[in-house]
Amino acid sequence: MVVEVSKLNNGITIVSQSMPHLASTALGVWVAAGSRTETTAESGISHLLEHMAFKGTRRRSATAIAEEIENVGGELNAATSIESTSYYARVLAGDLPLALDILSDIIQDSVFDPTELVREKHVITQEIGASLDTPEDLVFDFFQEAAFPEQPIGRPILGSVETVTGFDNAALRHYLARQYVGPRTVISAAGKMDHAELVRMASERFEGYAHAAPPPEAVAVYRGGERREERDLMEAQIVLGFKGATYHSSDFMTAQIAASVLGGGMSSRLFQEIRERRGLCYSVYAFHWAYSDDGLFGIHAATGGDDAATLVDATIEELKRAAETISEAEVARARAQLRAGLLMTLESPAARAGQIARHILFHGRAIPLDEMVREINRVGVQDVRNFIVRLMTQAPPTLSAIGPIKGLPGLDVIAGKLGAPMPPLIQAPLHQPRKARRAR
Repeated sequence: MVVEVSKLNNGITIVSQSMPHLASTALGVWVAAGSRTETTAESGISHLLEHMAFKGTRRRSATAIAEEIENVGGELNAATSIESTSYYARVLAGDLPLALDILSDIIQDSVFDPTELVREKHVITQEIGASLDTPEDLVFDFFQEAAFPEQPIGRPILGSVETVTGFDNAALRHYLARQYVGPRTVISAAGKMDHAELVRMASERFEGYAHAAPPPEAVAVYRGGERREERDLMEAQIVLGFKGATYHSSDFMTAQIAASVLGGGMSSRLFQEIRERRGLCYSVYAFHWAYSDDGLFGIHAATGGDDAATLVDATIEELKRAAETISEAEVARARAQLRAGLLMTLESPAARAGQIARHILFHGRAIPLDEMVREINRVGVQDVRNFIVRLMTQAPPTLSAIGPIKGLPGLDVIAGKLGAPMPPLIQAPLHQPRKARRAR
């Protein structure tokens, strides 16, 4: 399955992978614009724009958009994240022209009807309110903000009630014109289709798409810090984290493997020690979030207030043990998990289309499968041990917590136990969770 790449005169990249044994095609438009490309006053506008794309164009009403794709048994959706916004469809192969026409229409020719805009802003403010009542999500928002205080990358995808209610038609059009430009846009497809025909259709439907230099982005600077909120809950939601690796870092794959070894499943160190041996929580896991210029590595668990301090201490102890005793068998298992996940992705045209789109956006090229597998296989035991040492000692830690957390140690105590420097004393404001949000 060969990945083919072309570029239109307006700077849009077309990337596809033919899977001729399938009956369907997954197609999407990915734009390198998300919450981190917004100004302070625009916080939440990427997400609102994604919603409004489905609310009518000059050729189609909101109902017509839904009916046309569903009349052929297709699916249409969208998502906003920190660094990108995507609009995507899955249809039978013969309906690919319709899917591309609808996507091009909603991205380029939405009318942003004032009545629909008022309604959708109300929907999003309800979403913001609901998010504040979900501590298991909100704790990750706290985590992001504490790690990147007073920066675009640390602001919420949803925005705030104040910013969202202030947006008008002109604000949407200004943001669209500035951010939705050819050099930062990728049209990606996977499944049964012909690349040359996809390029031909895209060149027709996106002929008027802006060809402009993308605006500069603020560079992300990990600082570390803490954000905690005492609440009357049964459990304390806790995330302890560190500076991670960028997409481009030589440590990227090492970070992924370290997350798997520490907390990637029931056989992981944290699960075995904290859940199975000590019974301190129901679930504990580690994760690594990479961005184009920084990254976050974190460990999440929820526990009763009386056990919060013990859980943090146990996590730190296990990190220190891992830095000295991680075995070849553990790393081999983590490599196998990553390889399996990567290969399983190839079985889904939607996942594959998204993967190659992100490769183009963040790496500037489609990364071959064998190259990704080589990167996984090259990570050894000492690489992972050294990475964990750097996690603990080379940058300030980040802590977020919600719930019964009176007994939770301060960040100065945690940093001392890790042998880490203390972060600047910056308090992040309260915002909403950072999950990618769906349009429908």
